[in-house]
Amino acid sequence: MARRRRQGREPGNEMAASALSFDEVVLGRRSIRGFKPDRVPKALIKEIIEIAMRAPSSLNTQPWNFYVVAGAPLDRIRAGNTERNLAGVPSSREFRSHGEYAGEHRARQIEIAKQLFAAMGIERDNKEKRTDWVLRGFRQFDAPVSIVVTYDRSIHGGDVAPFDCGAVANALVNAAWSRGLGCVINSQGIMQSPVVREHAGIPDDQVIMICIAMGFPDETFPANAVVSRRKPVDDAAVFVGFDD
Repeated sequence: MARRRRQGREPGNEMAASALSFDEVVLGRRSIRGFKPDRVPKALIKEIIEIAMRAPSSLNTQPWNFYVVAGAPLDRIRAGNTERNLAGVPSSREFRSHGEYAGEHRARQIEIAKQLFAAMGIERDNKEKRTDWVLRGFRQFDAPVSIVVTYDRSIHGGDVAPFDCGAVANALVNAAWSRGLGCVINSQGIMQSPVVREHAGIPDDQVIMICIAMGFPDETFPANAVVSRRKPVDDAAVFVGFDD
């Protein structure tokens, strides 16, 4: 597979120093929850979003929009989200929820939590460390950039627009990884929707779908080494009409 060489945009940005194949990006990408404080150039983020927007969408409707937040506005979102959550204000996330996971889905949720907690040295009975981990989620893991993905309220109510937003989010985190940036798709950071709307300047004609924390990975942060496991293809795919 042909590779196009890219140069790192920031000192220490080793992953972007040489081009990665598509397979290397997809198989190598992992969720990043510890970030360097380094500024992420606006031009690089625009480049990543432009590539991500090549994602397919139903009838080419491209319902997605992006509110890219950094600096003081992001700090205010972190503070307001954390303060309201700790005060017991109910979540006002705008996507539909199925409730608690159960069965095999719950088992996978527990599995990744165990992997992360083991990497971070968070014991089951250590309430202080477990609380600190939850607070990190409220703060979008202190990433220098948050990309809030929204879609047009005029098509709210169906499942197609959220599906399209999932496609563009997947493309975005992979494009970021190919350029030396790490991401984690994070819904804890948008639990308090009014806070996000106020400080990100999101108008009422947009529905907040999800946010993506982004930055240069801190390779010394233990949880960044965690690779979530995937179920086998034979457990996920049904082949019909094949001879072999």
